[in-house]
Parts: sequence; structure tokens; C-alpha cells
Amino acid sequence: MKHYFIINPAAGSHDATEEIKAELNSLSEKIDYEMYITNHQGDATEYIKSVLSATDEECRFYACGGDGTLNEVVAGAVGFENASVTAYPCGSGNDYIKYYGSKDDFLSIKALVNGVEKKVDLIKACGRYAINAVHFGFDTAVLKTMLKVRRKFLIGGKNAYTTGVIISLIRSMKTFCSIKADGEIIGNNKMLLATIANGKYVGGSYKCAPRSQNDDGFLEVCKVDTVSRLAFIKLVSIYKNGEHLEDKRIAKYINYKRAKKVEVEFDSIGDVSIDGELVNAKKFTAEIVEKAIRFVVPASLAANNINGGEKELVN
Repeated sequence: MKHYFIINPAAGSHDATEEIKAELNSLSEKIDYEMYITNHQGDATEYIKSVLSATDEECRFYACGGDGTLNEVVAGAVGFENASVTAYPCGSGNDYIKYYGSKDDFLSIKALVNGVEKKVDLIKACGRYAINAVHFGFDTAVLKTMLKVRRKFLIGGKNAYTTGVIISLIRSMKTFCSIKADGEIIGNNKMLLATIANGKYVGGSYKCAPRSQNDDGFLEVCKVDTVSRLAFIKLVSIYKNGEHLEDKRIAKYINYKRAKKVEVEFDSIGDVSIDGELVNAKKFTAEIVEKAIRFVVPASLAANNINGGEKELVN
């Protein structure tokens, strides 16, 4: 097997290239590997497709960055039988790997090299693939701010999402769109936010889809109705902790369904986040693609995730 480390130097609070080099050099059992430093959006996808089109050798690709980097790596590897992917989470959010547990467990190249492969589902939306989530409304407004401040002192890094929430409370409390899940209309055409999830988390620590299983052939669709700012402040911790599908205090705002196909149409062109990458659309369809990619999980976490359960997170 050949190992490819796809490094996004712009991800997270700093460039992790030298740290990754040092860890590779310290491996007791040497591996056949290459490092590739990305330099523009879409670069990782193009590179991986070129590698896989030229070989039948088993290849493992390590997304060294955030969820956007993982998204590009997945997009390059999907459809190739000789490819597996994993994540070395040195980005800002790294939401997908929290489905399995601790970020620290994935920050071990040795653990990833010796990891366990799992076939997982993907989402196809707006002509692209997502491994974690597609979301829109309040969340995309938060993401816009997050991308602007992620490397700023105090308000960036782990606090970037919280900064985005505060700004969006002022500007982005309402979105008009219709949502159909397997042909059934979900709620009315006015909402705060919606997520179409394969993983469990968005925004670094917000457990948007607590019932998600990333290999069951279903999407988790959750639409949150508009709320007042005061109600939002009272209820946001419930949503963050993943208790919004059970807690009676928030039940009247929640529209939830499992589905294989979701159709969305905005009143005007809207922002859509696909694994943290923003696209614009007037309408789009999201569909599940079952067991479309082999994702590598550290062995220490794999045994705890037979039913999509996760260890206590270390953010």
C-alpha cells in the first residue's frame, strides 16, 4: 500500500506541514508515502484523481486539514476501488471524525496507518459529494463569519464558530425555503436552519444529528423553525448537546425525518454548506450514496462504533 498525505497549509490556526513531516520521520515502521501540499481550492481532488487513474495499487489518502480538505479528498477518491481515505484533523472544526470520538486519536499517523477500514455513506448534492453534512440557513451565515475570523486571536480557532453565532444572531435569524424529504413536505417555508446529515456534528461541537449512523443508507433531516433571539439563547445549548430531538422545551421548533432523498428550494438564491464549503443554489437535491467510500478509523475507536456511538469528545 502507498500512503498519500494531502496537506492543506491554510487549514486551521497554523500550517501543520512540519509537524506532519516530523511524525512521519519518527515512525518506527517505515511506510511508502508521498506528501502533497495543496495550493488552491479543488487541488486535492484533481491530484488524487490523477494518482488513482494511473495505478491499480492500493492507495490510502490522508486529509491533513479540516472538513473542507476531507471533502476534497473524498471527492477525488470516490469511485476508485483501490482507494481508502482518512483524516489527520489539523483544521478548525474537524466535525466528521467526531462521529467516532476524540480528535486526539486521529492526530496519530501511526494509529491511522494501522487503522480499521469502514465502508461509509456519502451525500450527493449540488453536483458534489459530502461525507459529513449539508446545511443551510443560520448555519451558513455562521460559516461565512467563521471563515473570516478563523485565524484571528481569541475570536478565531476553536472560538470561530461561537463568534459566527453571535454575529448571525444579529443578521441571519430567518430563511425562506421549502424542504421535501422522500416527497414529504417538512414544516412550513420559514426556518432558522436545516441540516441534512450523514455525520453527527457541525460547527466544531454542535451535535446536530445525534441519531445519525453513517453507514445505514439514510440521511438525517432536521429543520429548526424560526425562533426569537431570546428563545435561541435559551435553547442553543440543548441543540449543541444533541438533545433537541428529545427535549420537550425545543420540540415545537423541530421538524425531523430520516430520508434517502431531500429536495430544497429557496425563495431566492441561497447559501449552502457542503462539508463546510459554501456554494450558491436556488434549488438542489441531496441523495444518499450508500457505502461509497472506505474510511479509516483508529483501531482504538473502531470497536466503539458498531452502532455509531462515540467516545466522550476532546475538542
